[in-house]
Amino acid sequence: MYSGALMRRGPYISMITNRTMNLLIRAAMLFMVGVFLALVLNLLQVQRNVTLFPPDVISSIFSSAWWVPPCCGTAAALIGLLYPCMDRRLGEPHKLKREWSNVMRCVAVFVGINHASAKVDFANNVQLSLTLAALSVGLWWTFDRSRSGFGLGVVIAILATLATQLLVYNGVFQYTSPDFLYIRSWLPCIFFAGVITVGNIGRQLALYEYKVSQEKTHQD
Repeated sequence: MYSGALMRRGPYISMITNRTMNLLIRAAMLFMVGVFLALVLNLLQVQRNVTLFPPDVISSIFSSAWWVPPCCGTAAALIGLLYPCMDRRLGEPHKLKREWSNVMRCVAVFVGINHASAKVDFANNVQLSLTLAALSVGLWWTFDRSRSGFGLGVVIAILATLATQLLVYNGVFQYTSPDFLYIRSWLPCIFFAGVITVGNIGRQLALYEYKVSQEKTHQD
């Protein structure tokens, strides 16, 4: 009797274990994506002197801002896991065709927006902020178009901006030309675009996992 119950529970336990393992794998992949993007984008900002770190940080063994990549990686993992979860909870299927090529284009546009914020010279900060805001919303419209994606993007962008303001206020780093409460006014646009990009990566990873599990189910 005990062995029969154990056999019945076996597939269930195996399913839970597989889900947990897949979740950890997705989180690890999203973490690495976040670290990579942080290194690339932080390099752009530092090279153009948009952000300045204290001399002792620059000269340390970790080079500039060693804590930025792990923080961005952790945030990317959380956001990438949250997006598909919210889609399921709200019952809001993704309206656009999901392919890795679209995800890569989304990443390219996001990097381009960051490149513009660091290297393109605008007449004033208002023009730069409005341009980046339009590009960020355009990125959402092109690669997402979901209400949950837009809402999460706005909320997380606001929280990330507040966290950045606290870091700047406490002297962890600074912006060369702050124009909005110690920071640059276009920063929320960058955060919003980043959230949409990482969310799309998380959705694609979740979709790939779902397809693989369905194929295994049909084979069994």
